[in-house]
Amino acid sequence: MARVWGRMARRDIWLIFDGRLWRIRGRDGGDEGQVVSYDFPDEAAARSMADRMMTTSAGAWRDSTQAVWRV
Repeated sequence: MARVWGRMARRDIWLIFDGRLWRIRGRDGGDEGQVVSYDFPDEAAARSMADRMMTTSAGAWRDSTQAVWRV
């Protein structure tokens, strides 16, 4: 199996809560990549979309929640 690496192979998905809406933001291809954003009224719907986005994207995913978690 060939490994895919580099900014063009990068896929990022963020789960963001602004106190009112849950937002899923996805980006393909590093900093200059294409960005999509979806808003949801509840966390369950937002997490469901994040799961679908990860399932339909190629490659392995790593959870970096602890690296960016702020209390």
